[in-house]
Amino acid sequence: KELNTKIGGSNTSQHVKGEAIDIDDTLGGLTNSEIFYFAVNLDFDQIIWEFGNETDPNWVHISRKYKGTQRNKITISYKKLDKTKYRSFYRLEDFNKFKIEILQP
Repeated sequence: KELNTKIGGSNTSQHVKGEAIDIDDTLGGLTNSEIFYFAVNLDFDQIIWEFGNETDPNWVHISRKYKGTQRNKITISYKKLDKTKYRSFYRLEDFNKFKIEILQP
């Protein structure tokens, strides 16, 4: 909770509950995009393509509820007019189309 507060996270964040992780492969084993597209085939509550560009997110957020139904929600975060925006999808095809439209240079 202390770290979450310091970074301005929500008190209801799944990170605080131990249900979420942010992954950034800085060791070069896999790209963040490869991690994202692997994880999107698992049973998850939410996966977020966090910023980045159309080919690779800056990091990947993956969450899974301990109890209850997993939503399998695919979300993208991006900046528009210096504000953070989120858009969620339940079909990978819809996500991919929007990702290309919004993150193209």
